[in-house]
Amino acid sequence: MNLARKKSIAEMMAQAGGKTLPRTLGAFDLFMMGIGVIIGTGIFVMTGVAAAKFAGPGIMLSFAIAAVACAFICLTYSELAAALPAAGSSYAYSYTAAGEFVAWLVGWNLILEYTVGASAVAAGWSAYFTGILKSGGIELPHALTAVPHDGGIVNLPAVLIIAFLTLLLVLGVRESMRLSRILVFIKLGAIFLFLLLATPQVNPQNWVPFLPFGMDGVKTAAGIIFLAYIGFDSLATAAEETKNPQRNMPIGIISSLVACTVLYMAVSAVLTGVAPYTELNNAEPVTYALRKIGYNFGSAIVGVGAIAGLTTVCLVLIYAQTRAFFAMARDGLIPEGLCKVHPKFGTPHIATILVGTMIALISGFTPIGLVAEMCSIGTLFAFIVTSACVLILRKTHPDLKRPFRCPAAWVVAPLAIISSLFIMYYLPGATWIRFVVWSVLGAVIYLAYGARHSKLAAADAVAGLRSRDCHRRRRIHPLMRLRSDGT
Repeated sequence: MNLARKKSIAEMMAQAGGKTLPRTLGAFDLFMMGIGVIIGTGIFVMTGVAAAKFAGPGIMLSFAIAAVACAFICLTYSELAAALPAAGSSYAYSYTAAGEFVAWLVGWNLILEYTVGASAVAAGWSAYFTGILKSGGIELPHALTAVPHDGGIVNLPAVLIIAFLTLLLVLGVRESMRLSRILVFIKLGAIFLFLLLATPQVNPQNWVPFLPFGMDGVKTAAGIIFLAYIGFDSLATAAEETKNPQRNMPIGIISSLVACTVLYMAVSAVLTGVAPYTELNNAEPVTYALRKIGYNFGSAIVGVGAIAGLTTVCLVLIYAQTRAFFAMARDGLIPEGLCKVHPKFGTPHIATILVGTMIALISGFTPIGLVAEMCSIGTLFAFIVTSACVLILRKTHPDLKRPFRCPAAWVVAPLAIISSLFIMYYLPGATWIRFVVWSVLGAVIYLAYGARHSKLAAADAVAGLRSRDCHRRRRIHPLMRLRSDGT
């Protein structure tokens, strides 16, 4: 059993060019997808908490530091997404650079990131939705808005939003992206409205002292809010459905990171300028700031923006998970039937329905807070492997056509790895234990199924039989010739 067998780049590109998935996405679609998945509740909640506890007004610097660390990772993803535009993102890159077993572990952790992440976001969506209804005088029964662990029967709003988005993704990527684009505009509208209302009320005295916790507090906050940027990696899973991916993938990944960084820094600057940072340690800092300056309808603004934002995050995460499943099924590491493409809609409908069902069940019946933090460590593991793949491929395939080259790769890629390890170091010990358990479980499943059904393993076996057959023929051929000569 060869756990280090690698897929050739030629084979990967042949799969990606097989027209299995229609190419419908442009650079702007990817940009909007990036905005949709990166900007979620982090901009409405995490900003205030990190400012109050760790950085004060210096939270602006924290976002800048986190963005620089994230930029290192974005540059490595951009090179690989442009050079190897295949479905599967980190999983696909690892298969060619690090081997099948490492690729499986990366794919296994992508399942954790996307599935559990989408479930957690769906639970948040349900909370915002029921809150808005409650503000309007409509209160849903607790039994239908809480999981059994919290005294309910099912979190029905979370199940319904996942079911709706799953149906939308089955019907087509273009249709899903149209909805995502509308919701992103609503989310951005809510953010810009906050900036428009609050900026004139900024009091520079609230920025003094600028670094109440020193630079150590700024760095600690940077490690925490780094997680607000997670999600851009899901763009790389769309490479096979992107028109001209060599050009559009780097544009989509890098431009969405830049735009989100500007918005994060702008909101944090205005937020800490309107209200003293000590008052922002609550679950609704943006709403609190608007109420403080006399705009009591702020909760409605944030609620609508959060609903739109969380919907786009769910949509992109479900989409990314189905494409990761699609790539793994195509390689035989999970049942191949999952990668069937619907003849009319051009989508991997079986994988999409399976993923949607899993997420709906988790969000509807599971206390998601127990496992949600595992998303971060699984994502960071994928970041580390992807950054290492850039360096491996630079050595093993120096002539690979790279439409976008990561600048100073031998500096940027190690910095991306170090940044990810730094964030992982500060995650709770319980998260590490769950990560190890999840990885061990994945290794067992791989050895029991994936290693035995891998198409690459089957191809190697056939090649081995042919080689032995040729060797056997070479050994008996002289005897046959002697007999034909009559000797």
